[in-house]
Amino acid sequence: MTHSRWAQALPLLAVLGSVTALGLGTSLAKQLFPQVGALGTTALRVGFSALLLLLIWRPWRWSLRPGDGGAVLRYGVALGFMNLLFYQSLQTIPFGIAVAIEFSGPLAVAMFGSRRWLDLLWLALAIGGLALLLPWGHDVSTLDPVGVAYALAAAACWASYIVFGKRLSHLHAGHSVALGLGVAALSVLPFGIAHAGIALLDPDVLLWGLMIAAISSAIPISLEMVALKRLPAGAFGIMTSLEPAVAAFLGWIVLHEHLTAAQWLAIVCVMSAAIGSSLFSRPPRRDSDASHVVT
Repeated sequence: MTHSRWAQALPLLAVLGSVTALGLGTSLAKQLFPQVGALGTTALRVGFSALLLLLIWRPWRWSLRPGDGGAVLRYGVALGFMNLLFYQSLQTIPFGIAVAIEFSGPLAVAMFGSRRWLDLLWLALAIGGLALLLPWGHDVSTLDPVGVAYALAAAACWASYIVFGKRLSHLHAGHSVALGLGVAALSVLPFGIAHAGIALLDPDVLLWGLMIAAISSAIPISLEMVALKRLPAGAFGIMTSLEPAVAAFLGWIVLHEHLTAAQWLAIVCVMSAAIGSSLFSRPPRRDSDASHVVT
């Protein structure tokens, strides 16, 4: 592969690696639900993720402008509750469906932020693919309404996280994400401690939580920052719609779940949107990294 072709493929490979790690991390996280519940698992994942990112980026080395403190607070709270509500939804609805519902948040932001008809084409493909992952082929009423409500609330938090992240675009992504995760940890830890209590201090649980944090936060964030340096924010946002498709693929490979024709079509639609947005994207923008690094 030539240097130019490698440079074109690198962002797509980075996003694919990121969403794969996120899917694996979430699959592992669900194994902790019987021990500490969704709230305790969220506290461990976000808490250890914050610790890892704070140690890696050491955000205290950089200064904040007046007003940045409030922006970091809103950004971090949205990030924390996005994780907490999503994990709550996983208790009663399937992983792939929860991801598809949650994606309504960033897709709504992408729709309102679109400026070119070609972007709308890729967005339409992504939405079509995500719609095929929803249970239109059977009785939707079998979905737990509380779980669906949690996923929709997580979608709203994801949209808020993107909007608030844009207000920190003047900061280095590592700086803003590390501070944001610190605030997120402080936001969700009380819920996890109140629910799981002393069980959070079990050595095996702590080790599992650290592993989940590394797989589902540290690795994806690093890969996403590689992609963000080479793609416009809008193209990156559409490319992250690979996540529900990759989750369905991992379900087939790891969990031996049978994929229907509609699910395969969904994967093709979402992949087409991702590839199209990558090939026809505008030159990279460097001012909005913090608004799109997802944990």
